[in-house]
Amino acid sequence: MQKIVVLNPKGGSGKTTIATNLASYFAVAGLKPTLMDLDAQGSSMRWLSKRTKDQIAIHGIAGYERNPRVTRSFAMRLPLDTERLIVDTAAALDPQRLPEITRNATAVLVPVLPSDIDIHAAAKCISDLLLIAKIRRDEQRIAVIANRVKKNTLVYRSLMRFLETLRIPVISTLRDSQNYIKAAEAGVGLFEMKPYLVREDLEQWQPIVNWLMQRRGVEIPPGSPALTATSLW
Repeated sequence: MQKIVVLNPKGGSGKTTIATNLASYFAVAGLKPTLMDLDAQGSSMRWLSKRTKDQIAIHGIAGYERNPRVTRSFAMRLPLDTERLIVDTAAALDPQRLPEITRNATAVLVPVLPSDIDIHAAAKCISDLLLIAKIRRDEQRIAVIANRVKKNTLVYRSLMRFLETLRIPVISTLRDSQNYIKAAEAGVGLFEMKPYLVREDLEQWQPIVNWLMQRRGVEIPPGSPALTATSLW
């Protein structure tokens, strides 16, 4: 199983956009996805709530909720057939929680916007992943996605120069597209929309999909007890 964490403590960086479109891609590809929302705003769960019964099923876990009637491990349990776990993390995440959140993660995706504030936040985020979460560069589990980018602008060139200094791969740049807004409002992903409407956006997602396909998943032995999200942390 792959555990993919979408992480950047800076709010508004596009974590939910990345997480929901990944869940959509895996659903369309026939890989049973579970989308876990750790953000109290519940944006990923709100996206899931808009999906209809006719659409491909995506299991959701509202990890930000606390239900006194059930144990935490029960509330966070994953379906046994989960093949891809996508974790949409909260803004203002305490760096000390990074080892817990990223434990056994196949991939950690860091979306970054082209602005000075976001560049500074991304530098701090990646530093914390390396120093606090103890993820080594040579493990090749961390990747950056430049989000809402307008190429051939000064801020774009500044962003790319900065990303080169991190020695962390930039696996794609996503344009500032209205298709993401339309998809979010409809509870779908780009991969569920008419291809001719989203062709350019899908081309930008292909490198992300390719990079994730190269990451090894966590092996779950046959007959294992009920798998929970907390057991992966």
